Amino acid sequence: RVNPANGLEAAERQPMLDDVQRRHAAGLMRINHAGEICAQALYFGHARVARDPEVERKLLQAADEEGDHLAWCRERLAELNSRPSLFDPLWYAGSYALGVVAGLGSDRWNLGFVVETERQVEAHLGEHLQTLPTEEHPSRAIVSQMQSDEAEHADMAEAAGARPLPWPIPGLMRRAAGVMKAVAYRL
Repeated sequence: RVNPANGLEAAERQPMLDDVQRRHAAGLMRINHAGEICAQALYFGHARVARDPEVERKLLQAADEEGDHLAWCRERLAELNSRPSLFDPLWYAGSYALGVVAGLGSDRWNLGFVVETERQVEAHLGEHLQTLPTEEHPSRAIVSQMQSDEAEHADMAEAAGARPLPWPIPGLMRRAAGVMKAVAYRL
């Protein structure tokens, strides 16, 4: 899909950011890029072991949309004179493996992971919107569209029969995401 920042006026496309603002925006977009790598890998892993072809199709569709998000984040990182996380291959491998293992239980558990992942991502994108510099319109446009898409992925999984994840899995997911965010912000 077309990058949501492409529809901005020329003046909004190139905000005047000081170095601290630019580095902060780049750090957040690097986190978002790493998160999209994780989500895409997770969905590919889930799809690999899905039993129902319709669930597999929905997982692959969500993974495809995460690919759009990846491209948008990568574009914005380049515009901010920055780069993706150095640990992207590790994020991908770990998330793919987690997707396969989580999906071995059932399609309903697969979908439950989708719901929990997307609700957590939706919340952290909301935090990013609060801390991005006000004039950082391109990143804001991208993050807003991503947040909307993530909510749709969670809604799709709930409608398809997601099973709520038992304690302590959501907390463990939050902790793992916290580590990824702390590392990806800088590296």
